[in-house]
Amino acid sequence: MSDIELAEVESFALDHTKVKAPYVRKIGVERGPKGDAISNYDIRFVQPNHGEIPTAGLHTIEHTLAGLIRTRFEGLIDFSPFGCRTGFHLIAWGEPTPEQVAAAIKTSLEDLVQKVTWDDVPGTEAVSCGNYRDHSLHSAKEWAKVILEQGISLDAFDRSRIA
Repeated sequence: MSDIELAEVESFALDHTKVKAPYVRKIGVERGPKGDAISNYDIRFVQPNHGEIPTAGLHTIEHTLAGLIRTRFEGLIDFSPFGCRTGFHLIAWGEPTPEQVAAAIKTSLEDLVQKVTWDDVPGTEAVSCGNYRDHSLHSAKEWAKVILEQGISLDAFDRSRIA
């Protein structure tokens, strides 16, 4: 073992074998020097270590939901995919409730499935994306359907509270 010091990262302390995706989980709230709150959410779409969203579909979900969620509640700072491709971090100003976050995610996924066309997907050209060729609206829609069919739980460990 090396003597490098690493800070503890909450996500790596989570027992990924016990969670039950899809779910919305509030990771925590950080406060700035002036008291401003920033909330961090684990938006898990796929059961960890049992599957993953292909990169092209994940990329299209990221780009599309980043815009759709912003129309559903104020304060979204970022919606970024996990490297494991099982979900996203959602970072927001203030303290939106898990119910508010889940509702925004659910209606955004519904719009992705029912309304979004290729022309609606932002960042699909070289000028607006660092890997614009790696998108799939078909994959994004298929994964969104699966997530919606399963329902989004408001508890990472219990599927009885579906949003």
